[in-house]
Amino acid sequence: MIVDMAIYHGGKRRDIEGDISDALDEARDEARADADGGDCFVWIGLHEPTPEEFDLISEELRLHPLAVEDAITAHQRPKLERYDDTLFVVLKTLEYVDATSDIEVGEIMLFVGRDFVVTVRHGTANRLAPIRKRIEADVTMLKAGPSAVLYAVCDEIVDHYGTVAHEVEVDIIELERAVFRSVGGTDDVTEAIYRLKREVLEFRAAEDPLVPVLQEIVRGRVSALSGTREYFRDVLDHLLRVDGQVDAHNELLNSVLNAHLALLGKQQNEDMRKISAWAAIIAVPTAIAGIYGMNFVHMPELQWKLGYPIVLGVMAVAILAVYYRLRKSGWL
Repeated sequence: MIVDMAIYHGGKRRDIEGDISDALDEARDEARADADGGDCFVWIGLHEPTPEEFDLISEELRLHPLAVEDAITAHQRPKLERYDDTLFVVLKTLEYVDATSDIEVGEIMLFVGRDFVVTVRHGTANRLAPIRKRIEADVTMLKAGPSAVLYAVCDEIVDHYGTVAHEVEVDIIELERAVFRSVGGTDDVTEAIYRLKREVLEFRAAEDPLVPVLQEIVRGRVSALSGTREYFRDVLDHLLRVDGQVDAHNELLNSVLNAHLALLGKQQNEDMRKISAWAAIIAVPTAIAGIYGMNFVHMPELQWKLGYPIVLGVMAVAILAVYYRLRKSGWL
C-alpha cells in the first residue's frame, strides 16, 4: 500500500492530494519554471505493494518491468542497477529480536530518477517515516534532490547494522561464558553456537554485498549521485567498520565452537579414565573370585577356618592398593 507521498521543492514539503500523474506533471512544470527547480521531486513510499497497487506508479514513471518485478517479489541481494535514467537500488534491513536473539531480514528497494524517488519496503525493520522526517528537517540536504533520499536511507540502515552488530557481540560474550560454565556439567551449547553462527552468516549476506555498491558510488561511477558522493563516503566508512565486526564475529564463533568441542573431548577423556580406573579396581576381586570358583580339591586354604576371611582381606587390601595408586596418579 502507499504509505506516504509528497512533492518537495525548495526544501519544503507539499502533500499530494490528487492523482500521482498530476503531481508528477506539477513537479516537472515547477522544475522547468524555476531556475533553482532542479531540486523539485516527488517521493512516494510503499509498503509490500501488490502488483495492482504498483501498476499505476510503474506506468507513470516508466519503470523497467524487471526492476518492478524485483521490487514486488523481494528476496533480492543488495545491488545497484541502471535502467535508462533510473537507478534501482536494493538494500537489506536487519532487526534484532531480543526475545529469541534472532536477526530478522527485510528489504528496501529504491527507484531513483531525476525528479522522483519511489521507496518499497518489505518487512518491519527500518521504517521510513523517521527517515522522511529527518530529511525534511534538513533543508540543505533536501535541496540535493532524490540522491539525498537515497543517502538518508543508506545512512539509517547502515547505522542500524552497527546496533545489530553490538547485540550480536553481547550474545557471543554470553556464549563464551556458557561454554566454560558447561565444563563438567550437563549443558551442551553446541546448538546455540550454530544458531548464532547462522544469524551472523545472514548478517554478512545482508551487509557484505552493499560494500561494492557504495564503493561504486564513492568512486564517481554513478553520475546521478555525484552531488552527494562525499556523504556516501561517510556511509561506506561506517559499513566497512561493520563489515570488519561481522568477520570478527564469525571467526570468534569458530573459536568458541572449537573451544567447546575441545572441552567436551577433555571431559569425555576424563570420564573414560574414571571408567577404566573403576574397571581395574573391580578386576582384582573378580580375578581372585574366579580362581576360587574353579573348585580345585588341592587348595590347602580350603581346609582352614580362617581361609575365607583371609581371602576377603586380601581382596580388600588389593582393592585399596589399586585405588590409592589410581587416586595418586589423578585417574580418580
